[in-house]
Amino acid sequence: MIGGISMLQSIMVSPGKIEFREVEKPILKPGQVLVKIMRIGICGSDIHVNHGKHPFTKYPVTQGHEVSGKIVQVSEEVNHLKIGQKITIEPQVVCGKCYPCRTGKYNLCEELKVMGFQTVGAGSEFFAVDAKNVTPVPDHLSYDEAAMIEPLAVNVHAVNRVGDVKDKDIVVIGAGPIGILLVQTLKAKGARKVMVTDISDYRLELAQKCNADFVINTKNEDFKEAMLRCFGPDKADIIYDCAGNNITMGQAIRHSRKGSIIVLVAVFDGMATVDLATLNDKELDLYTSMMYRHEDYLEAIELVEAGKVNLKPLMSKHFAFRDWEKAYEYIDNNYETTMKVLIDVNNDED
Repeated sequence: MIGGISMLQSIMVSPGKIEFREVEKPILKPGQVLVKIMRIGICGSDIHVNHGKHPFTKYPVTQGHEVSGKIVQVSEEVNHLKIGQKITIEPQVVCGKCYPCRTGKYNLCEELKVMGFQTVGAGSEFFAVDAKNVTPVPDHLSYDEAAMIEPLAVNVHAVNRVGDVKDKDIVVIGAGPIGILLVQTLKAKGARKVMVTDISDYRLELAQKCNADFVINTKNEDFKEAMLRCFGPDKADIIYDCAGNNITMGQAIRHSRKGSIIVLVAVFDGMATVDLATLNDKELDLYTSMMYRHEDYLEAIELVEAGKVNLKPLMSKHFAFRDWEKAYEYIDNNYETTMKVLIDVNNDED
């Protein structure tokens, strides 16, 4: 077993303050593997933690849930993984006993903990993790791409929540990283036309480069008129809200076609105030989407491997492991033009 050797670990001791400490490299427990962490992606929830605004995270916390790495040690009980494999990590820690877990919906575990938020994340040079949370990725995918399988799996799950989207006309509200990945996922799964709305021309231009059929800046064009112009009087079959605020959900409810579907992908950062009377009057189906399951990871990897989803346009900037605080400063100062920032934990391989 590897133990007694030091490694570097990041610890956010309070909002906006990260310390790096020398700690012992983990000793594996039965059923675990040791991963040399290569890349960690920063997402919106991580930013909330950095700002002290995540309602379900306490300090100190080691972040890191969008992860790629290489297996460097395998416990004797693990037979399906091997040293040297390129992997990503599924960050859900579940009980395995509650009703959702017993019925295959462990992403809804009654005692769900997520690495980097309610339990220790992968923000270390090496990370011991249960083998069941590890998913191999093809060698020809880069560590950058492997770290972005997690946010792509969010979108695969969101699309699969409504079933077949082939030949559907769809609106995506919000052209952040999740919204743009959602556009690519929808088109890869056969959506006919996808309209994206945002208030940032930069983000809309990027969405258009990533296969959006129509991009609408709702500061300049009315949401309803834009949808009629793009899709005609039948409007959209599905509206996805990737922005998550009262304005965007209000747009979706107010302007949707009667009997159509709305999917909430974003997380509201406060109590929502929405028009449930109109939702009811139109007999709208309101879906929500919570994280992902293993099959969503596998499909996400397949989409990237097949060239149907291109992750590279969303990679904004890299920062060294010890510069994690600078990465957050960069995001705060360049929020509109920043998509995915990646932390290079170990940078000795491509």
